[in-house]
Amino acid sequence: MVFLSAGRQAGRMSIPPSRREFMKMSAVAAAGVASVGIGGTASAAESPRITPLRIPTPAGTFDAVASGPRHGRKVLLLHGFPEFGIEWEHQLRALAAAGYRAVAPDQRGYSPGVRPAGIENYRLDHAVGDVRAMADALGWRRFDLVGHDWGAAVAWVAAARYARRVRSLTAVSVPHLGAFAEALRTDPAQRKASEYMDRFRQPAPIPEDWILASGPPKLPGVAPEKCAEYFRRLSQPGALTAALNWYRANDFEGYEQRVVVPTLFLASTKDPMVASSGIHATKNWVSGRYRLEILEGIGHNIPEEAAEATTRLLLEHLDSV
Repeated sequence: MVFLSAGRQAGRMSIPPSRREFMKMSAVAAAGVASVGIGGTASAAESPRITPLRIPTPAGTFDAVASGPRHGRKVLLLHGFPEFGIEWEHQLRALAAAGYRAVAPDQRGYSPGVRPAGIENYRLDHAVGDVRAMADALGWRRFDLVGHDWGAAVAWVAAARYARRVRSLTAVSVPHLGAFAEALRTDPAQRKASEYMDRFRQPAPIPEDWILASGPPKLPGVAPEKCAEYFRRLSQPGALTAALNWYRANDFEGYEQRVVVPTLFLASTKDPMVASSGIHATKNWVSGRYRLEILEGIGHNIPEEAAEATTRLLLEHLDSV
């Protein structure tokens, strides 16, 4: 949930790519060629294709990337900040190779077609509703749900509310919001770890200006080219304000519903944004089958920094359901 600056860059900020350029990049990636935004070293013959997808809903049309056979078991993957759906590139390819149909949308505010004005439009309830709306638009009666960072926050709530639709949950980095809110109230370590949110919650354009002036973020374990792609997309008009409105609109209170579906929670020992208290308390908020895996020496960006481990554990969990 944090944006780590790579330092102020000299000269003018690069112009963000147009929608046409994005579609070109997605098409190149879909052909299996390593490119900015959707990388990979395997050739098209060796690695499943990742293709662009648009998902029309009552809230607007979400951009997404997808992989795998259309008849395969359905998996929806939700990204965090400052990432987009391409955060899940490694997992998309692995899921597709295993026969799953995996879709990773750019969430509310990140998709230009779903970028409403007004902080109130970024309350988690709206993003949770988007999950059901996207599943409906895709024709998915049941699906497995995966989320990292803000995507995990959304996924915890969606899995609790839509237990008849969500077959399983895999949450990465962020604890159940009941545990997280309690940690924010009672654990000084979590309050300190979350101090960055206060800066992000300042009125626009205060945090927007310093983030954009700092250049592409430096995310541990994430290739500089991919960080630059995240930065270019967030540099589009209104995109960064929309992404920061998630912080401005939410305090994590009021989401105490327990999760009953089979759940895997992936956490890590070097996450600077999440204290151990919320991680270990999450078990109290899951009444279904539950597994906690804590990755040693890994930071917050688990799906990219520990892509192989994330993918292995995710596939094991899906296999067990």
